[in-house]
Amino acid sequence: MGLAQAWSVALYGVDGLAVEIEADVGVGQPRTHLLGLPDASLHESKERVKAAVRNSAEEWPKQRIVLGLSPANLPKGGSSYDLAIACATLAAAGSLPTERLATTVLLGELALDGRVRPVRGVLPSLLAARRAGLRSAIVPVDALPEAALVDGVEVHGALTLSEVLSWLRAEDVTLQAPAEVPVLPSPEAPDLADVVGQPEARWALEVAAAGAHHLLLTGPPGTGKTMLAERLPGLLPPLTREDALAVTAVHSVAGTLSPDSPLVSSPPFVDVHHTTSIAALIGGGSGMAKPGAASLAHKGVLFLDEACEFGQKSIDTLRTALESGEVRIPRRDGVARYPARFQLILATNPCPCAPPKEIDCVCTATVRRRYQARLSGPLLDRVDLRVQMRATTAMTNADVAPPEPTATVKARVLKARSRAATRWSAHGHNWPTNAQVPGPALRREFALPRQTTAVLDRALASGALTGRGADRCLRVAWTLADLAEADHPTANHVAAALNFRERRS
Repeated sequence: MGLAQAWSVALYGVDGLAVEIEADVGVGQPRTHLLGLPDASLHESKERVKAAVRNSAEEWPKQRIVLGLSPANLPKGGSSYDLAIACATLAAAGSLPTERLATTVLLGELALDGRVRPVRGVLPSLLAARRAGLRSAIVPVDALPEAALVDGVEVHGALTLSEVLSWLRAEDVTLQAPAEVPVLPSPEAPDLADVVGQPEARWALEVAAAGAHHLLLTGPPGTGKTMLAERLPGLLPPLTREDALAVTAVHSVAGTLSPDSPLVSSPPFVDVHHTTSIAALIGGGSGMAKPGAASLAHKGVLFLDEACEFGQKSIDTLRTALESGEVRIPRRDGVARYPARFQLILATNPCPCAPPKEIDCVCTATVRRRYQARLSGPLLDRVDLRVQMRATTAMTNADVAPPEPTATVKARVLKARSRAATRWSAHGHNWPTNAQVPGPALRREFALPRQTTAVLDRALASGALTGRGADRCLRVAWTLADLAEADHPTANHVAAALNFRERRS
């Protein structure tokens, strides 16, 4: 007869909240009540936990058990509470001391035989536990490499419930400690030297990498649109420690982490098929929404090949994420928030028949317009660079200079990014790339002379450019200036930025 507490974590997107699990064992009919807005999978935990305790040579209390999960007004779901529920119940029954439970977060699903099974979201859960002041954690052994990424928390790995109970009783048992996870080299990115010709598209890719701009590639099949998109991650700098943890947290919730190298240290590349649903693209699902491709590409590249084959409703769901760098998905159990600051690369054919030569096209003008209109105006207004690719005319480039490799282009990209970051930080801002500079700052604090932006004024007056498009032209102009090692964009840089927006078949 008694009361005891244990700690677990509830995840809402990548945001975690420490959950106090209170167990009260008292007089009454033997029955277990679970309070605190549990979902169906959490309701089932009562029977899983009971079987796991009995099969671990422990006695399940034969009294009335009330389990309260606090905060009680927030929905909770999943099987990660199993281990904490088992320990809190046994502590309330007097079978366990409570000293270590007070400062330890417990994460893990219990098998019926008492094994501790892995769960998703260990990394964001431990980050939330650390914010709540919990300084030790017990996780499934399979999750130890991921859990070891969190500093300031003493992590232990358990194979069975019996090991956890022995550790809580301070018996002579040692839970597994995190091993030194080898830092595996990032997969070698394809080399830009493999792309034959296409100087305009190669230059647009370099500008996109230098300023984190979005890019549309339009051209016949086989001109290298996919090859160029696949080579963009190789031009980007490696992720900082903070960004790597943010990306890894999303992949942890999605369950896509590698046990050999759990930390995502290089920009991810997510290639989405045109049959992908809205839920898979932006995130979704019943209960609490799961991350989609947009969030898995956070701090990396989201590539949509055959973009005009996507449903317009599906692809337009990206518009908010392109502006805010975040996805918010309201569902029955709450609002899931996932980061989604990615570079969007669109590739499309100019028409449905897509012949190698434009002269062979059999599509009418109406069919071509209808096909290209599947990329809506509001979406294209958020794409900074648009490039028309040319048909390949030769299998060799022996008569011209060999194409630059990735290493050469990347050196220029990193230098341009460094100039941009230094400039913005010198004025007290923490914008890492030109693409993230707000429009008001470009027009006020960093305003260019009127003669420099005259071409934008004419485009705005004629209706050829929106206010958002003008801001994006200014961002691209600053990137072009950084690549040219100029202190400020010139009129030529602004005109070139505007020309990038007009290059669409």
